[in-house]
Amino acid sequence: MLWWVLIFLVVAIIAAVFGFGGIAAGAAGIARILFFIFLVLFVIGLIMSLCTGSTPTP
Repeated sequence: MLWWVLIFLVVAIIAAVFGFGGIAAGAAGIARILFFIFLVLFVIGLIMSLCTGSTPTP
């Protein structure tokens, strides 16, 4: 999921450089939403692994 955040962030930066403000704002908004979803899932996974005492598998 972090990969998608980076992709949308790069798209937002490139769009902003070329002057496409609406596209840049949309891509930055999507990147922000995906980042917060990743953060929530990471914290939930961390809490679950601490409660069960298991280590995450790669």
